[in-house]
Amino acid sequence: MKRVMLVDDEILFRESIRDCIHWEQEGFEYCGDASDGEIALPLIEQWMPDILITDIKMPFMNGLELSSIVRKRMPDIKIIILSGHDEFEYARSALRIGVDEYCMKPVSAADIIQQLHQISEKIDSERQEKERINKLTQIVTNQTLRTQDMLLADLCSGFITTAEAIHAASLLSLHLIAKYYTVMITDFRNREDGLSMDTSLLAQIEAKFECDLKKQVEFLAFKRIRTEKVWVLQGNTEEQLQLAINSIQEEYGHLDEGPVPIELSFGIGNIQDRLQGIHDSYLEAEDDKHWRRLTKQNRHDFSTVNGDSPDHTISLDHNVFIEFLKFGSPTDIRTFIEQFASGLKRLNWNSSFYGYYILNDLTYKVFQSVKETFRNSVEAAKIQGKLQKQIETVNDWEKAFIYLTNLAEQYWLQRKDAADKYTEMLEQVKEYIRCHYHNNQLSLLDAAESVCVSPSHLSKIFSQETGQTFIEYVTHIRIRKAMDLLRSTHAKSYEIAYQVGYHDAHYFSNLFKKSTGMTTKEFRRNDTFSIQASGTGGS
Repeated sequence: MKRVMLVDDEILFRESIRDCIHWEQEGFEYCGDASDGEIALPLIEQWMPDILITDIKMPFMNGLELSSIVRKRMPDIKIIILSGHDEFEYARSALRIGVDEYCMKPVSAADIIQQLHQISEKIDSERQEKERINKLTQIVTNQTLRTQDMLLADLCSGFITTAEAIHAASLLSLHLIAKYYTVMITDFRNREDGLSMDTSLLAQIEAKFECDLKKQVEFLAFKRIRTEKVWVLQGNTEEQLQLAINSIQEEYGHLDEGPVPIELSFGIGNIQDRLQGIHDSYLEAEDDKHWRRLTKQNRHDFSTVNGDSPDHTISLDHNVFIEFLKFGSPTDIRTFIEQFASGLKRLNWNSSFYGYYILNDLTYKVFQSVKETFRNSVEAAKIQGKLQKQIETVNDWEKAFIYLTNLAEQYWLQRKDAADKYTEMLEQVKEYIRCHYHNNQLSLLDAAESVCVSPSHLSKIFSQETGQTFIEYVTHIRIRKAMDLLRSTHAKSYEIAYQVGYHDAHYFSNLFKKSTGMTTKEFRRNDTFSIQASGTGGS
């Protein structure tokens, strides 16, 4: 039934309409009435009638003023205005506001019933149309979501090129482009049997997870299977993405250790600076999820076999081990492992899986560091897999010692391979600079494209390996060339500036003085004097 409210300053009219119409029999519910617009307004907001009948002439707030406010705040309410004034201006104002019916007094109960039924049919028609549109919108939304999921799945699987992905995203009005990306895979399951779960509790936790993530970083996501979701995180800086990842791991990394009967398995790939790198990050996230789950399973197997918790007095601090790998000397490896892993001597390797769990967990952490630091994740993943199998052969302290030594050596080999690769790449970049220093448009982007890496990656590696920024090195080369030209030619300062890549002579002069401590004139005079003095002494 449609709800009806009446506003009129004549009490006898209100009572007559209220009492003369059999509201329920006609298919309506009479909410109540008010004597003017000012009193009516809060009641309208409280009762939310479907149809409002109001007189046009009332004290304090008239019908037109009330209708205007109702139309803006509650546009779905239908309005019938009653007027005792046969004036065109009133009718025109009512039409402008959007009033549905304009009736002249005197009006009978039968007239009002007729108007109500007409408006009721209009409401039903509009509601049916709105429901139809909502259904169509939902269908389109579902199709869009399915298409979006397909695009993200193809992007993660490497089945689509960058150009194809950007085009498809634009058709879907999807914000795909970002400076940095990383992929995270989450799998929420019931702690006991894995797949059967409390769906309401699971939905709450997943919603909270998504909300917490949304506060820190933008992302696109799709469901891969019923329990698993893939998140493509997007950021303006590597630091922003790394902070988001660290926060999520800290918040949800130990979910299965708490009172909630839901556990979360997740994997995280490395941060990438190209759209096509999403595929690599996805593969790394898959691998990461696998090893995290294996580590967790090893811990569970140990507890099941031994019937109790691990002896936490026997452990290997992966941070200490990785710190040694980064800054320690290979000549100290024997002494370090003797100290670092001395607790493993107390293990009974034949009756306990705990030693296997400790070595496996340490290996996982070491290769996470390899992937994050050296970015040669494909080769590293193969080596990691071989090492994981080697752990199965460890059954005493001596073999554990050999394994840890081998693990350290593999880390250093990865570092050497990365350093060799960077050395070759940086030599190519330096040669590129030496050949193009005279080009005033020479940029980091140009140099990066010449060796097929991203500008941000080149900038980071160049600074780490040379101790100079890219622009500092370019400036050094240009100033050295300028010094050579000052010594060997009579060219003007502004001509030399142009020849070494500076089209602003004033800027070049300031930079030259800042770099050498002398103006170009002082340098040329001092250098000439030095040559003459050297020649005189020789004769």
